[in-house]
Amino acid sequence: MAGYKRSIYLINPKFQLRFSLYVCLFLFLSSIVYPITIYDVMSNFLDSSVKQKEKIELLYERCGSTCADLQGKDKTISAKQLQQSLEAKRKSLISVLALWQIGFTALVFIMCIFLTHKVAGPLFKLQKFFTAIAEGGDNGRLFFRSGDYFTELADSYNDAINQLKEDYKNDFVYLSEVSAYINNLSLVVPDDKKAVLNEINKRLNEIQGKFNEKS
Repeated sequence: MAGYKRSIYLINPKFQLRFSLYVCLFLFLSSIVYPITIYDVMSNFLDSSVKQKEKIELLYERCGSTCADLQGKDKTISAKQLQQSLEAKRKSLISVLALWQIGFTALVFIMCIFLTHKVAGPLFKLQKFFTAIAEGGDNGRLFFRSGDYFTELADSYNDAINQLKEDYKNDFVYLSEVSAYINNLSLVVPDDKKAVLNEINKRLNEIQGKFNEKS
């Protein structure tokens, strides 16, 4: 009975979009600390490396010709070149982290829409069934899609409707008995009382007609 597929995922856009945005906002704010921390670590590492390189260059300059051989072996790049290289790597890393953050947040948003439609869908269908009852209709048994949440609502609804229908039947039988009793009673009462009994019987027939319409 629950094998149909729901093709519309935004059943209740106001609820689903607001819930998804709140989740994504909380996730974004709580996880933004990681890119900031990495950026800060990279900045400290860059400053430390450049300063260290500047100290080495200063040492080479102070050594003069006595450090020429050592300078030729170890001084592969200048402090400025090192700084530019680390800056480029830092910007590249930050770009990757920013894209990953945006992509992950978008993925979470899509998953929230998918999950919330499993909540909004059953509630929307339950609302339609209640509306049908209020308008005097009957959509039959309520069932939800496989995988939807709150499936117990469908069972509770069906049990309640079945109980109401059973009560309708019992009340209808009782009204039929009362109507038959009044018809028999009208045969023995004086004529001035028959008008009252006929009016009561008329009202009972109207109530029975309403029961027939609902059943």
